[in-house]
Amino acid sequence: MRVISEKIVKMDKSKKKFDVIISGGGLSGSLMALSLANLAKADGGLLSIAIVETNELIQQKDSTPLFDDRVLALSHGSAAYLEKMAVWQHLIHDASAIEKIDISDRGHYGKARLEAQEHGVSALGYVIEMALIGKGLLKELANKRNIRWFSPDSISDINWQPSDEANKVQVELSSGQSLRANLLLACDGANSPCRQLAGIKTSHSDYQQMALIANVATEKSHKNKAFERFTEFGPIAMLPLTELNGQSRCSLVWTMSPEQSEEVLALTDDEFKQQLEQAFGSWLGSITQVGKRDVYPLILLQAQQQTYHRMALIGNASHTIHPIAGQGFNLGLRDVQLMAALLEEHLETNSDIGNFALLNEYAKQRQIDQQQVIELTDSLVTLFANDLPPLIAGRNIGLKVLNYFSPLKNTLVNKLMGY
Repeated sequence: MRVISEKIVKMDKSKKKFDVIISGGGLSGSLMALSLANLAKADGGLLSIAIVETNELIQQKDSTPLFDDRVLALSHGSAAYLEKMAVWQHLIHDASAIEKIDISDRGHYGKARLEAQEHGVSALGYVIEMALIGKGLLKELANKRNIRWFSPDSISDINWQPSDEANKVQVELSSGQSLRANLLLACDGANSPCRQLAGIKTSHSDYQQMALIANVATEKSHKNKAFERFTEFGPIAMLPLTELNGQSRCSLVWTMSPEQSEEVLALTDDEFKQQLEQAFGSWLGSITQVGKRDVYPLILLQAQQQTYHRMALIGNASHTIHPIAGQGFNLGLRDVQLMAALLEEHLETNSDIGNFALLNEYAKQRQIDQQQVIELTDSLVTLFANDLPPLIAGRNIGLKVLNYFSPLKNTLVNKLMGY
């Protein structure tokens, strides 16, 4: 269930034709709508946009939207885009800057350190709760009169048959309503109904790993440093959060096998603190407090095509990746960014916004970035999950080389920053 401001205009049920239909009103869908909201057509009018969202939008003042209680690592480029969209102003006071990243392999000599100052920026990225990003997006969307929410509702069928009418895609909603548009954007998650209705196949790899997520308080201040620590259990990421009641806090993402996750979930808080301290080390002193622990299965999901007739996949509908480098949401944000830029170009030339050329260009450009990030995360998972002596030696030499070879470090940092 998500909460929405009272300022959002109620849906005009008589209007069934739109320029764009967005399936899904979560982070990707809301950001997609906001990115398109100010784009003008040849006649000077703004794009008309429909958002179809499964969860109910309750009009309740000053409530927080329950997008998710997890946190996200935003790259420098993602934060810059959110600032362009006027969302960052709602987030800046709650975001914790990542000024340094410390990468190490437990029990071995390999270490690498990345520092924002060395790369001419104040922060490599930021850490912030998903719910706060969602709240900021909804605040900005509340003022857009050309956006209509259909919620709670869902797409039950899609008609892609060619038509002489201006609106070429027709979607049927569970409520019985029909909507038509020139373009359908699927921002509806890893189990995307739109992708399934289009018959787009996916490649699917199960890492046989779980991500254990919790917020923890530490004895020592993190000083805006993030840690990526590779252990025999799996990678441990400690991401800096803002202080709470004078306590230094971090968001923990601990990758482990399903069997290990069951054992760790069964531990008492004190037992969990002790095990985490032992695995992570004394970098932040003792773990003084542990929040709610959750586990999520880790998979790699890739759609075998990015587009269909008058439809494109955005975010998790197109790709779901391992969190080892914290790139999942940032990769999806760049999907949004490119789609908005391509639509703006086509509107300037009065071109059909659902045409093959636009969708083909989107697919071609996004494939390069997505493949690079997937190869990066996959190689890190393979390299640091293997205890063979040659690989241990190789990865530690690699960390040393990364630390002292500037061109390699600059390439990695630019990718992590979202450029």
